[in-house]
Amino acid sequence: MERCENETNCEDWMSRMPEELWDTSIFNLAIPGSHDAMSYCLDITSPLVRSESDTFRVLDKLFYCFTRPAIYRWATTQEKSVVEQLKAGIRYFDLRIAHKPNDPSDDLYFTHVIYTYLTVLDTLQEIATWLDSHPKEIVILACRQFEGLSEKLHETFIHLLKRTFGSKLCPRMATLTLRILWALKYQVFLSYDDQAVERHEDLWPPIPYWWANQRSAEGLLCYIEWQKTKGRPGSFFVAGLNLTADRGYITTHPQESLRTLSLKNWEPIKSWLLDQRPGEKPGCLNIIAGDFVGLIPFCHMIIALNHKHLIPMIVSKQ
Repeated sequence: MERCENETNCEDWMSRMPEELWDTSIFNLAIPGSHDAMSYCLDITSPLVRSESDTFRVLDKLFYCFTRPAIYRWATTQEKSVVEQLKAGIRYFDLRIAHKPNDPSDDLYFTHVIYTYLTVLDTLQEIATWLDSHPKEIVILACRQFEGLSEKLHETFIHLLKRTFGSKLCPRMATLTLRILWALKYQVFLSYDDQAVERHEDLWPPIPYWWANQRSAEGLLCYIEWQKTKGRPGSFFVAGLNLTADRGYITTHPQESLRTLSLKNWEPIKSWLLDQRPGEKPGCLNIIAGDFVGLIPFCHMIIALNHKHLIPMIVSKQ
């Protein structure tokens, strides 16, 4: 099998997995993920999302020429399009979804402090089209942090999801491996972080996300190691390698951005990542998500962790 050795040849990494891993639960594979996957298309002129505080709204209105560049520098977590992320090997997408206030249409957008200029529908259709040409690649779409959606709009959106992905949608099942998914032609796991999930068997419940809320590699890795001591969930879960800066730090570091913060903390995170392993045991990881896919070359490293599954298999045959 040709390994995914760098960020340029990971487009079909699932279809190129060693046959020995085709019967490994997908919950026990190492899967690269994209944190705030759609923030590459934030609309700097859009209103703030509904959940932002009244105080911040006043500041944004009074000091727009200062707040907006800062928002853009620190809310942008990705630079590559969703298709470029797919080509880089990303298979988990963190999608924050909202309906704009006072919008008479049913159009939905992605958010991270502000709204995107791309709609959810256009993006989902891009993903579905890409999957058509990559029938053995499987994606996990985590729809969450919904803002401004009524119960009726939730149902409209769920209908749209089902229409877009159709028979590619994988229903909730206990046993899931690449071999099973390929045989049944399932390519999409849809996680839906709303109570509406209970009414739809082809939607999956919210996926736990280990968010450290730290601005240094040391704080981030300490948090994840602490989470690992508590054991791993039995289904999908995400270890987030994304850093976070509070507003005090942002205000006192006007020349920095999330991009510069992520780059300068990458080396210790990279060293830690090389020592990780996927699997069902406590301390093992599943989805590993990060910022600036491609700029920070972590996809091929995460995919390569799956080869650690092969070591016990080789030993048992000797």
